Amino acid sequence: MSAAAAIASPIPAAIAVVQQQRRGRSRGGGSGAAAVRCSAVAPTSAIAPILADLRLRCAAPLPLLRRVVDAMASGMRAGLADDGAGELKMIPSHVYSLPTGNETGLFYALDLGGTNFRVLRVQLGGKDKRIIDTEFEQVSIPREIMHGITEDLFDFIASGLSRFVATEGDKFHLPQGRKRELGFTFSFPVNQTSIDSGILIKWTKGFAVSGTAGKDVVACLNAAMERQGLDMRVSALVNDTVGTLAGARYWDDDVMVAVILGTGTNACYIQRTEAIPKLQHLKLETGDTIINTEWGAFSDGLPLTEFDREMDDESINPGEQIFEKTISGMYLGEIVRRVLVKMAEVSDLFGHSFPKKLAEPFVLRTPHLCAMQQDTSDNLGEVESILSDVIGVSQASLLARRVTVEVSDCIIRRGGRLAGAGIVGILEKMENDSRGHIFGRRTVVAMDGGLYEKYPQYRRYMKEAVAELLGPERSNRIAIEHTKDGSGIGAALLAAANSKYAAAQISTR
Repeated sequence: MSAAAAIASPIPAAIAVVQQQRRGRSRGGGSGAAAVRCSAVAPTSAIAPILADLRLRCAAPLPLLRRVVDAMASGMRAGLADDGAGELKMIPSHVYSLPTGNETGLFYALDLGGTNFRVLRVQLGGKDKRIIDTEFEQVSIPREIMHGITEDLFDFIASGLSRFVATEGDKFHLPQGRKRELGFTFSFPVNQTSIDSGILIKWTKGFAVSGTAGKDVVACLNAAMERQGLDMRVSALVNDTVGTLAGARYWDDDVMVAVILGTGTNACYIQRTEAIPKLQHLKLETGDTIINTEWGAFSDGLPLTEFDREMDDESINPGEQIFEKTISGMYLGEIVRRVLVKMAEVSDLFGHSFPKKLAEPFVLRTPHLCAMQQDTSDNLGEVESILSDVIGVSQASLLARRVTVEVSDCIIRRGGRLAGAGIVGILEKMENDSRGHIFGRRTVVAMDGGLYEKYPQYRRYMKEAVAELLGPERSNRIAIEHTKDGSGIGAALLAAANSKYAAAQISTR
């Protein structure tokens, strides 16, 4: 039994005790004034139907998960057939050369996906030595740069990259006559036209840089590096999920899928080029490539509640990214907050006055849920502290603490199980394409992201769903493994695998 289930089971009994105490007071056990104060807000029994309905709608039972699996696989096929044919964009990465372990030399990576950018260098030693050494540095991007013009942003990045290159020590060696090469992890929507070019569709994640949409971001970075006098070129443009897959596959040839579960979410997988109808006009050689699913946009058959719909309606992108809004770290805490708001409005769960801070959107974050679910003490002291510090509940009752943890568990359990169904949907689609080459052998799903890494209950629910859907024989062949911070190394490895000096690397080994 989970910690949440263990502490949630006394809830009905606790509600009954509270009701009994109130009935005693209203029958003359206390003053008339006290009775009026108690009747001013509905008793805690009013939360019981809300909680029961939430449990039902968030249960994500096996039949529902199977429908999600089928819908995910169907959406993938539609997206591969034609752009715009389904919810899933199924974006080709244009990665046709995956890291093999034979790569040698010095390569750089730049990871831009939020309010910081990270630069990294890696010395590769081929099959025998693999990764000889790495160094990285993180740089914070000022708000005025994030809201400025294109040249200022890329000049700022190129300047930081130039300073990092200047600290290159004796451990790193660039063969004479070669230009430094860079893997560029760019986690914003782009229309990627080749391995080293991509047109920005729009900025997200708080960026509002004018003049960049519609431009090739690789050309923007290359031009900025030239202005800095930095002798370097971008060899590979990738998103973080593709980088994670490449980084994990460098160590393990059985890696076929990569999933990021953090503030946001996405998944990619290895696809045979001949099974991509929308690319057949390119006359590609038969082989493997990586497809970026952009699965956050999936919505078919998801079990949504009134709280999900309200949050979506009030979001900056209503009707979009529904899967992401039900399974990723950005939104789980907010869904729980909305459930608690309704409970506080119809009952005296948090006392006779509504906690003002509870009305603030996104005040309750997923790390708070995680901390509360790790509290196994009898009095749930950590839960009490979070309710007090985060949403301003003074002296939350034990019942309120238990209810809060159970609400959190409902939302986390649904999110984890749906994420598991998404993974199985990808695997099932790959299995059908390969006629038994996925479940008939060891297949690895590489995982990254803070939600997966740091939230044990979420991780367990996800893996349980995968096991239930696949059954013991097939699930035993699927390894779900954590690949921490793999996207940066992966971008550098893709730069190496797609280096213009690749032939020279092979001839000198």
